[in-house]
Amino acid sequence: MYNFNLSVLLSGQYHDWLVAGLLLSIKLALLTLIFSLPMALLIAVLRLSPVSIFRAAAIAYVESIRNVPLLAHMLFWYFGAPEILPEPVKAWLYERNVEAASSVIALVLYTSAYMAEDIRSGIRSIPKEQMEAGRALGFGFLDTMRLVILPQSLRLTIPPLISQMLNLWKNTSIAMVIGVGEMMYQAQQVESASFRSYEAFSFATAAYLSISLLITLLSSWYQQRYPVRSA
Repeated sequence: MYNFNLSVLLSGQYHDWLVAGLLLSIKLALLTLIFSLPMALLIAVLRLSPVSIFRAAAIAYVESIRNVPLLAHMLFWYFGAPEILPEPVKAWLYERNVEAASSVIALVLYTSAYMAEDIRSGIRSIPKEQMEAGRALGFGFLDTMRLVILPQSLRLTIPPLISQMLNLWKNTSIAMVIGVGEMMYQAQQVESASFRSYEAFSFATAAYLSISLLITLLSSWYQQRYPVRSA
């Protein structure tokens, strides 16, 4: 019968590895969220822009990002992108924490493409007469978006954005493939060093589950606190 050693999770070197991995996973998720939200908002507005070249660029971005697996993005930004840089710049990057930077870039680009579509759906749910009324009052496209459309649409968009936060939290685990010391990477290191695979991956599973449930509860609270009612 397997002897579950709880001390591996509660103290010692392996505990420190797992906690460090958890904290790094949280940092990756928060950094990605901070950069993804404004980028997604910009892309969503560009997709609805009256200027065709802006619309085309935003559509190309969303489709090219969403139709490539996140794993491929991670590998490209770690192995591929630095190769096109000058040799001194590449050497400078690899002397530092290029793994974490590459993972954040990949996560931001990937997450913002999905968030942009959620924001665009929220904007499109606002009756077109709102835009027409803003333009009739003399506002330009951007001013109408900023003052009239976005304040209404973002309230409708928050629930799907919270769902994207849940996806983002789970997607941070893919950063392990490029050597980022996040939670799954550290769990694997503990398993390799101690052969306590059950304890290591139990910790990772419990951590992912706990934070995922917190995000789910946040979504439920928001929808109860600010229910979306049909017009």
